[in-house]
Amino acid sequence: MKPYVEMTKEELQELRKELSAQYKEFQGRDLKLDMSRGKPSAEQLDISMGMMDVLSSSDDLTCDDGTDCRNYGVLDGIKEAKELLADMMEVAPDHIIIYGNSSLNVMYDTVSRSMTHGVMGSTPWCKLDKVKFLCPVPGYDRHFSITEYFGIEMVNVPMTPTGPDMELVEQLVAADDSIKGIWCVPKYSNPQGISYSDETVRRFARLKPAASDFRIYWDNAYTIHHLYDNEQDHLIEILAECKRAGNPDMVYKFASTSKVSFPGSGIAAIAASENNLTDIMKQLKIQTIGHDKVNQLRHVRFFGDIHGMVEHMRKHADIMRPKFEAVIETLEKELGGLSVGEWTCPKGGYFISFDSLDGCAKTIVAKCKKAGLVMTGAGATYPYGKDPHDNNIRIAPSYPTLPDLKQAMELFALCVKIVSIDHILSGRA
Repeated sequence: MKPYVEMTKEELQELRKELSAQYKEFQGRDLKLDMSRGKPSAEQLDISMGMMDVLSSSDDLTCDDGTDCRNYGVLDGIKEAKELLADMMEVAPDHIIIYGNSSLNVMYDTVSRSMTHGVMGSTPWCKLDKVKFLCPVPGYDRHFSITEYFGIEMVNVPMTPTGPDMELVEQLVAADDSIKGIWCVPKYSNPQGISYSDETVRRFARLKPAASDFRIYWDNAYTIHHLYDNEQDHLIEILAECKRAGNPDMVYKFASTSKVSFPGSGIAAIAASENNLTDIMKQLKIQTIGHDKVNQLRHVRFFGDIHGMVEHMRKHADIMRPKFEAVIETLEKELGGLSVGEWTCPKGGYFISFDSLDGCAKTIVAKCKKAGLVMTGAGATYPYGKDPHDNNIRIAPSYPTLPDLKQAMELFALCVKIVSIDHILSGRA
């Protein structure tokens, strides 16, 4: 079929009738499909169930250095867990702190500490007239929620196929000392699945911010979340690159096992320079006597080492890969050549980004919902929920079963077609 914009008004109206009949048929199915978040499916959770069996009441819960995981202490995490997460994060074990189950919690704490106590002796942000964060867009809504919660002004930075627009980032951070940070999902980004190029990472490491307390919030959430063994994106390690560039303190690196083991019961970590870790530990020793060491030990006993973790991720990939391929296949089959949308084809991560015609995203998502498909709210991938073009939609394939996902994508493509026709016709009125 030719592009919709090349069709006559009569052709579009006739096609609209056919598509409306298909939509009514979908409504009659009483569907209840959920693609609102990047939640692992039950099948994915099942592959980690062996973790529940690696510790029992008869097991020795003592670490190699004599630490009793049942008791207080070891603020920065047991040695074995630090080694495991350090390998996952591609850093040295003495450069990380192990936390509880959520890296989002660690990011919140990091912003909160900066607000109340500053960064390594700098003025607390709450005492400044203005605090700003750069936000690559489209991006991760929960990042934006943290900075919005603290009243931090968010500044959009467009994403490119190689990462954020670095020329703009460099200009902004050099000219404005109220810019204190930038959110980054550098590998298989949320929602586009883009991995930052080598040049982008190097430019990040060589930034010359006006603010001495500027930090890169490097959320490497999908560091080992590949879909293919022979087609994987690779990322330059940012801590080492910052050190080489003479900016060792400029980055906080976050990761967790939330989508490796159990999202509600994983382990999270922050990696940073020695100076940053010392600063963080001042708060941590007031905040807690130690995180869940039994859970840390459980992860170590289950995975063994990074090789066991990588093998485990292959099982995840075997479940996720057919879902990503089903989404791409449906989009290409149903929307290819119609000039009503564009989409990404990631090699890993959890999301696919879809860009509709400008002004159509909210209507598409609402129309999907009326037929029983709940998607991430349009606008969620932008600060304050305001997509200036109203065209970005995050597709989250992980949670539904494969048959449900195929049905959901057929409905999604149908809604895109109908809304696009209405948009084109309205422009010709």
